[in-house]
Amino acid sequence: MSDPYPLRPLHEHEITDWARMTCDTYGTDWREGGLRGVQGSIEPERTVAAFDGDRIIGGGAIYSRDLTVPGAVRPVAGVTLIAVSPTHRRRGVLTSIIRRQFEDVRAHGESVAALNASEGGIYGRFGYGMASRLARVSGDKRMMRLHPGVDTGQGRVQLLDSAQARPLLEKVHDTVRSGSVGWVDRPERFWDALLRDDPPVRGGMTAMRFAVHTEPGGEATGYAIYRFRGADDSRGTPATVHVVELAATRPRAHAALWDLLISIDAHPGLYYEGPVDDPLPRMLTDAGALSTGVFDNLWVRLVDVERALAERHYSLPLDVVLEVDDAFCPWNTGRYRLRADGEDVRCERTGATADLRLSAAELGAAYLGGTTLASLAQAGRVTELTPGSLSRCSTAFRGEREPFHPSGRAFPAY
Repeated sequence: MSDPYPLRPLHEHEITDWARMTCDTYGTDWREGGLRGVQGSIEPERTVAAFDGDRIIGGGAIYSRDLTVPGAVRPVAGVTLIAVSPTHRRRGVLTSIIRRQFEDVRAHGESVAALNASEGGIYGRFGYGMASRLARVSGDKRMMRLHPGVDTGQGRVQLLDSAQARPLLEKVHDTVRSGSVGWVDRPERFWDALLRDDPPVRGGMTAMRFAVHTEPGGEATGYAIYRFRGADDSRGTPATVHVVELAATRPRAHAALWDLLISIDAHPGLYYEGPVDDPLPRMLTDAGALSTGVFDNLWVRLVDVERALAERHYSLPLDVVLEVDDAFCPWNTGRYRLRADGEDVRCERTGATADLRLSAAELGAAYLGGTTLASLAQAGRVTELTPGSLSRCSTAFRGEREPFHPSGRAFPAY
């Protein structure tokens, strides 16, 4: 029987119809400004659409990116804009889209796929695991002061326009992301999408402001991109400084940028999404001036378990056999011997007795070094078969810092 909702790559002339279907699914208005932005960033050959006759009723896109993982930078399939029209829910369309994407990932030689989930419960059944979290931070800046011991250095912070700031932003971002687990590269078309600043993409806020930190010798070592949001008396929310993205290559630059942001008058509120271990609360005399909520950030899927495990580094020497179950990608099911000692990492199939049993979703959750295998075991999702193997393996997967994926804006960054 033929597929009632066949899938194929999107053609250029179909992008508008696909985009409008996506917005109808997400319950948003698609303005022409936003449409032009996404048209410039997607890869049509890696964007599939599902059809009912000649009508697009679902689809999904992949961005070809590089992801920083523990000890390395590797290619990743950035999954985005997954949508199925409400008129065609629960007919297997989503499953077909995800399966087609995994085939695409394998064909492109990538071992890992990653996404930001609008509804996290959807993707676990396809083998994705929640691999990083973000902190949504808000507070009253009138209550915020940097601790006297915080060093803001001898550099300076300047406000620049977009054209002046962009080459400096790109340089700082590339330096930071190469050593920050969860960050991805940002080619020109993604910078174009992030910095597009016409009214339809502002969400009711002002145009972007660009604060750039430079050292006494002139080297750019940090930046903050932010907007202003007016007060909302009906909700009792004050005028707010909304931080879009902050990056710094040195602690002093990081501190100097926050010193500027919390000192901006007339907008006493602050809103920022950052890593859960961001030093900002510990830089303040009163960390209670901040209110923080923690939410899921990046979901990771190991499409090729053997390659993916060999493509990152581990914090301890390791020799462990993992028994992996993968119902959705059955080619991954089996036992793997993972051996790691510094930069020497090998992973291969084996018939040896397993030390740990888990699914591909648990490996995805632990892959970036945030979610621990020990915590997953406590939740009943990892089984220790050899005493002592869980503790060592969990520590070996763990990173020095919490992984974090700075989304910027949902469409270009996945």
